[in-house]
Amino acid sequence: MKGTHLGEFEELVLLTIAALSSEAYSVAICDELEKHTGRTTKLGVVHAVLNRLEEKGLAKSYLGEATNTRGGKRKRYYEVTQVGKIALTHARDIREGLWRVIPDLHLGGAL
Repeated sequence: MKGTHLGEFEELVLLTIAALSSEAYSVAICDELEKHTGRTTKLGVVHAVLNRLEEKGLAKSYLGEATNTRGGKRKRYYEVTQVGKIALTHARDIREGLWRVIPDLHLGGAL
């Protein structure tokens, strides 16, 4: 297992997997990311991140059942591992800690 440090986009993908729960497959992940970030997300980039998250042990995948609507092809679904949950919690704690120490931060104002 590689290191568990999360880059920004890795964190977003991992959070999206968690949010989608049992419906977390690559196309749905892309759609959900675009919905929440307002940014176009390329499927190839998401696939690369999913592979990296699996290599790090932060996510794991499994194949769903073959369906007629997909011409007998099976979807690859993803889920967050226990190590991934710990990494997400750690990333959230770091961010929250930093937000708490920013003096006089007002919405709409400059830092």
